Formats: sequence, C-alpha cells, structure tokens
Amino acid sequence: MRAALAIVIGTATLTLAGCAGTPEPPRATSTAPVIAPGKPGEQARTLSPDQAVTAVPSPAANAADVRFIQDMIVHHRQALDMSTAAPARASSDGVKRLAARIADVQGPEINAMIRWLRQQGQRVPDHHAAHDGMPGMATPEQMARLRAAAGPEFDRLYIQLMTAHHMGAITMASEELEKGSHTVALELASDISVTQAAEINRMRRIQITG
Repeated sequence: MRAALAIVIGTATLTLAGCAGTPEPPRATSTAPVIAPGKPGEQARTLSPDQAVTAVPSPAANAADVRFIQDMIVHHRQALDMSTAAPARASSDGVKRLAARIADVQGPEINAMIRWLRQQGQRVPDHHAAHDGMPGMATPEQMARLRAAAGPEFDRLYIQLMTAHHMGAITMASEELEKGSHTVALELASDISVTQAAEINRMRRIQITG
C-alpha cells in the first residue's frame, strides 16, 4: 500500500500457567494495536493483533490480482481498438482528444500489466482472448458498426460504447479493491476507478452536432 504500515508500540504480557505443579512454557500475548492502511482510497483502520494477522496485504499476488490484470489487458485492448479509428472517422474535436488520451494512457498500462504478469510467472492473454461476460465490453456487432461509422454517427456511437466500457472497467476495479492483495494491482485498480470516472464525466459534456 502507498501508506507504510505503522505499529503502535504497546506492552506484552507473559502468562505463566501451571497444572499439577508442572509449569507450562511462557506464552507472549501482544496487546499492541495495529494501524493498518486501507486499500487505495480507503482510510486506515485500528486493528487488534489477531485481526492484523489477516488484514495486512501480502506482497504475493492472489488469484483475484492475476485475474484482474489478465482481464484488464483484454479490456484495455478493446478500448485501443475503439480509439484508433477516431482520428480518421470522428468529426468532434472532443471525441478525437478523448480517444487520443485513452490511447496515451491505456497503451502504456497494457505494457506494464504484461510485465507484471511475466514477473509473477502468469499467462499473458493473447489478442483474441475471449471476453464473454466481461463488464462493459462491446460486442463484435457493435465493434463492426463503430468501424463502419463516420462523422457524427461515429461520435455518438463511440461515446455510447466507451461510456459503457469505462463503467465496466470501474466495476472490475471495484472487485479487485475488495478481493485483491498485491500492491501494484490494487494501485492500478484505484487509478482506473478515478481516471475512468473522470473520463465518463468528460464524455457526458461532449456536444455532438449533426
């Protein structure tokens, strides 16, 4: 997590119990509270020592982290496919600028996610990976309509599909923030939630004429 784990120094009590005159080995019981940083966007929490055992994120990736990164690569790739047509087919300057921003941000993010998966020894999804049921993904028919459109028709369809696409990414990021454990994956999920929510607001303000 971005915030370092802070441990408030307390006291420890040693309990010595005896049974039938035979003493048991001393047992240390920590009474120090633990300040655990929240996931990105969340506040820190004060935990008991027992709670802290499972609350502190592990530096190792769990299954939710891997699935999130693999799925987000596929998700980002479609956003790039949608955006690469904008310079030639869009008529709105706002749509063109938005598409360029998405390409500039999500292209490097894909490369970073691929490197992370390889560092973890995990599979990198290929360019034709299935995405059935993935939130916000455009269907093949919708992608075909977008590629065939031009001018204001392209602008409207692009905004419609990209808004749904971003909302799907936010859903995926929310699940990662709930279930993930790896710092890199959690920070990416937090960044996606913030940046794509901001872009949804920008898309709602774009005026399309014609």
